[in-house]
Amino acid sequence: MGASESKLVFKQGIFRLSEEKEIPADDPYWTRFWELPESSEDIFSLFTPADIRRTRDHAFSNFETLLLSVSSRLIVLKNHPSFPDPDLAPDRDVLNCIRILTRLLPFVYEAEHLEDWEEKFFWTRRKKKTRQAQIAGEVLFDDSQAEGLQGSSPRGEEYEDVKPLGEELIDTLLDLLFFADFTIPMLPTAKSKISYSIWQSGVGCNTAMGSNKTLENNRCEIVRLLLTMTGKAMYLPSNTLPVQGVRAITYITTCQDKQAVLTLLCSLLNTAMKYNPATWRVPYDHVVWKDPKQILVIYCLQFLLVLLLYPIPEDGRGAPPKNYYRHYFGRLHRPQDFQFLVDGMTRILNQPMQATNSYLPGSQRSVKWAPEILILFWETLQCNKRFRSFIIDSNRSHDFVILCIFYAMEYRTDPSKQGVVRMCIFILQTMSAEPTFGKSLNMSFEAQETLPQSIRLLKFRGSYADYLIMSVHTLMATSKGNLDTVYPALLIVLNNIAPYIKHISPSACSKVMQLFSSMSAPSFLLANETNHTLLASLLDVVNAILEHNFTENPYLVYAVLKYKERFEAVRAFTLESGQQEIERQKEKQKAGDTAGDITTSPTLSHSEDDLHAPSGARSSLTRIPEENSAFAIGEDDSDDEGGHEGQNTPSQSSPSAQTSRRPSVASTADESISQVRGMSEKARGKMPAGRPSFSRQNSMTSQTSMSMSALFTTSSTGFMPTVAWLESWLPELPLHTILTIISAIAPHIPGAALQPTSSPEARTLINNLPSFSEEPQIKSITSEPTPIRAQSFEWSALSMGWYESLLWGFIFSSEMVVGSAASATPGTVGVWNGTSIRLFRVQEAAAQGPTLLAPKGAVDAVGSNLVQRIGNLSLRGRNSISQEAGQSPSVREV
Repeated sequence: MGASESKLVFKQGIFRLSEEKEIPADDPYWTRFWELPESSEDIFSLFTPADIRRTRDHAFSNFETLLLSVSSRLIVLKNHPSFPDPDLAPDRDVLNCIRILTRLLPFVYEAEHLEDWEEKFFWTRRKKKTRQAQIAGEVLFDDSQAEGLQGSSPRGEEYEDVKPLGEELIDTLLDLLFFADFTIPMLPTAKSKISYSIWQSGVGCNTAMGSNKTLENNRCEIVRLLLTMTGKAMYLPSNTLPVQGVRAITYITTCQDKQAVLTLLCSLLNTAMKYNPATWRVPYDHVVWKDPKQILVIYCLQFLLVLLLYPIPEDGRGAPPKNYYRHYFGRLHRPQDFQFLVDGMTRILNQPMQATNSYLPGSQRSVKWAPEILILFWETLQCNKRFRSFIIDSNRSHDFVILCIFYAMEYRTDPSKQGVVRMCIFILQTMSAEPTFGKSLNMSFEAQETLPQSIRLLKFRGSYADYLIMSVHTLMATSKGNLDTVYPALLIVLNNIAPYIKHISPSACSKVMQLFSSMSAPSFLLANETNHTLLASLLDVVNAILEHNFTENPYLVYAVLKYKERFEAVRAFTLESGQQEIERQKEKQKAGDTAGDITTSPTLSHSEDDLHAPSGARSSLTRIPEENSAFAIGEDDSDDEGGHEGQNTPSQSSPSAQTSRRPSVASTADESISQVRGMSEKARGKMPAGRPSFSRQNSMTSQTSMSMSALFTTSSTGFMPTVAWLESWLPELPLHTILTIISAIAPHIPGAALQPTSSPEARTLINNLPSFSEEPQIKSITSEPTPIRAQSFEWSALSMGWYESLLWGFIFSSEMVVGSAASATPGTVGVWNGTSIRLFRVQEAAAQGPTLLAPKGAVDAVGSNLVQRIGNLSLRGRNSISQEAGQSPSVREV
């Protein structure tokens, strides 16, 4: 439609669509919809959302006839023996039918009042003219569902009972993806025009069939319509989607034709993995976005993920049907296939890291589909056990640890990217559940200085375990509270690897102790009713390292000894002492001494308002003391640690420790009594008969003279700390191992030995600490360590709703850019632009100056309400959400 006159004719036809009621189904008027347009841009720019909604809402019979016309014309042309003949069955008509459907369907899905009609129109078996009747009548399209469109009753012998229109439409599109001279080249060995042959070399295919720009553009159009049909998911609430499902995706994924499934699966996978964005190295070539191959890659990857992620809805009548795409993907087993996948994934994921290190800022291509590649990696880990072993046993997992940390660090403070950050953390959790992974992290981390600045650690010397621990600390301390819902998952990662950690570095020990200081602060513990679970989880990390590898981790033992009074303060914690500590910090803030307090006190790392924060939200950990504070352990050969000697340490005169102990009667009780508080039931059973048992009444005696209502104000959500609440968790804190080690070693060491590690006394102590493993108290702990219990990511309907909304959010936002790249006018070809999405919240931001890559602003793919609801969805253990009956296993394997 190069001439403006043709565009005018097409636009006039669109007006007629809504102005004239019930245009006959056999009117030649309908042919203009597939004969006049010459590009997607023509259809998307001239057929506006207002035009579509006006027709849908005020001339529905025409809207229905248009859908039926283009669908039927598409099916007839695919079955035409001469297709794609430019005169008898032109491919132009097929492409325009595809484009019209791509334009219209989102406006069908957004209309809730059309749900019943859509079910009947697309997914109910129907009557259709036989092939002979079609030829005899020279129809433009089949008269499926003709009862509502024509008044006369046809002769029964001219019609046959056929599958629903939606299913036939999908079959047609899948056939067209492998149609000779339309989407694949002519193959000399093919027996028919439809030949299910893999597009690209890679998995399942060693030689590429060849291609050209026209064939790839046609694939783009078809895959985009398939994404549009499956995109009905975006018009369902996140809590409904996993339960209700999407008809189109269910039909595709339950196809039992093995050749069709494997061919499409490998074609999509190889196209996505084979692409090399670094082929062209001309600086700034990427800002033009004119690479059609890149657009095909994005569509293939997204459609592949839609199929792989999809859980078949259960109908209550036995086991749900199998997702064959996921099934066969989980059956990949050849090492060369796994290497192909790893190479393709890392090639894409490494691009932003290389762009970050470029000498010309913004000059190198930074791919836009890295989040989708992360999803593919996570899916492959979960559904293919052999791939999981390949990654972890070969230490390739280290590369993905770095990549996950990079993306988490890059996006941790960007509200629109929180879904990516959470996914990176869950990927780490999935890998950390494998014992081999934890053991492999003890390898030395070389060439850390080559990493991008955002994830580089200054003067770092240590193992991958050290690097991971310090990165977790950074994520928790610098995310400005954005990641509070995944603090549990970060700690689970550390819990999973803790039993295998050996030779933890002084710097990593320092970060663990800084987290302990922040999490044991009264302002954090009393901020809501669940923060104590984070402290318990962190204590489990320390316990696991010490119980399983006591002699191999002297620096952690040393750190525990330095924090002796802080651990004892937690053991003797009361509501009264906690309030006094908070009041003391308030006074220091009023006196303008806040900055100094942050540096010198390990107890308080939160603002004075934390206590009154809503109980549904955790206090952020942004004010954790830095490593060069009084409580940093530092590197072995650090020369500047002598500057900390004059500062207060937990073992000397920490005001917080003294304050928290002062009102507690329990602090004067026998040492053995107070240690029982942190004991497990197993440990308590080992105590000699006659030893006094612990009673919470001891530590609460001094509070009887004070009113709890005067001490604490009720938060906006109704939470107020009480003695009963404190009783419910404080005795169960896992402090027994740590306090036993302290009581066994502390009496035998001089105070000077707990100075910074550069002092001779400290060096001597650290070297001698492994010898204490023969102490009876310590030997009783290390001889029977707590059993290792890996915690994998837990899947539920809620977490699946989040996961699918995350994927569709990526697809939605990338289409805003890809659509612009596919056309001459930026922003005109966005399949879902302007429709009423319900799966997630769309938020458009003002453009920050002229940019070709983001002309429409940012998209917040996951609504904040969903984020709050999935806060603990990954926990399986202490205070985690119990798994529902019949719920899927923790790893979504095949």
